[in-house]
Amino acid sequence: MNPVVEPLSWMLGTWLSDPLGAGTYPTLQPFEYLEEVHISHMGQPMLNFSFNSFHPDTLRPLHRECGFIHLKPDTNKVAFVSAQNTGIVEVEEGEVNRQELCITSHSIARISFNKEPHVEQKPSLTLTLTLGGLSLDFNQVLDLFLALAATFVAEEN
Repeated sequence: MNPVVEPLSWMLGTWLSDPLGAGTYPTLQPFEYLEEVHISHMGQPMLNFSFNSFHPDTLRPLHRECGFIHLKPDTNKVAFVSAQNTGIVEVEEGEVNRQELCITSHSIARISFNKEPHVEQKPSLTLTLTLGGLSLDFNQVLDLFLALAATFVAEEN
């Protein structure tokens, strides 16, 4: 692992939502989904990530995003750069303190022919690794007004 991202090594692995996430969207009935987060590294001074949500019964894909996690060397400043299957690209920045990560939307762009609603900003996101085991609280509102409230439990690493 590149020493620049060593402070983020606690994030490595595959995480599954437990319990299921609960989503809402203006034109849909409320729904549940399974979220899978995979965070890895390839020796570069960044981590790679993918977030994938699925229908819990059929495993039909619902939402995907992938990108990179950067840590400014010799600081606790962190940035997520991601692209979503919905045509949205974003940068979120914040800080990491031990095993807690707090980031806020910095900038969002979208393809010109993207459907409404046009996202302008996302609320903050907080990830916390608990001391009692490998569980991760993950609170985020997706760009398409999907309300996430999922706790991720590590799958075998």
